[in-house]
Amino acid sequence: MQRVIVFLMIAICSAGSLSAQEKIKWMSFGEALNAQKKEPRKIFMDVYTDWCGPCKLLDKNTFQNPDVAKYVNQNYYAVKFNAEGTESIDYQDFVYTNPNYDPKRKGRNSQHLFAHAMKINAYPSIVFFDEKGNLIQPLPGYKTPQQLELFLKMIESDDYLEITTAEAWEEYQSNFESTFKS
Repeated sequence: MQRVIVFLMIAICSAGSLSAQEKIKWMSFGEALNAQKKEPRKIFMDVYTDWCGPCKLLDKNTFQNPDVAKYVNQNYYAVKFNAEGTESIDYQDFVYTNPNYDPKRKGRNSQHLFAHAMKINAYPSIVFFDEKGNLIQPLPGYKTPQQLELFLKMIESDDYLEITTAEAWEEYQSNFESTFKS
């Protein structure tokens, strides 16, 4: 009986620590743009599709990482955007939609006009916007927590503004020290 009680206590404590683990606080792009008006911060956008395997891995392996979640929550407004979805995006005096979306279609669907405007050509892509909502850069492909850390910190600190040559990029990467755990 004591073993059962000890086992249950361990299980309850483990479950409590898992649920207490920090998760990225996702919002819509409109919510992020509105939040920027009150407290300027850069935007971190996960551009995904429902059928994309690497997108699901990014969610599972990278966005669930406590270091990634904590850093993103502290320094960015995080947005999830389905590049084949139907959400209307009101951005810089234009409303982007997905007029060719077919709800009967399985798998791949038409690309949202906002994804097209951002020149997204691979999924997943992470897109960064500055504190005024201006596009900085899309970053295509799956990234591990450590690979993403380099970009999160470089964009947040504005170091990217100083990297203007391939040599400067190589030097920045070689001098970067990751602190995120796997």
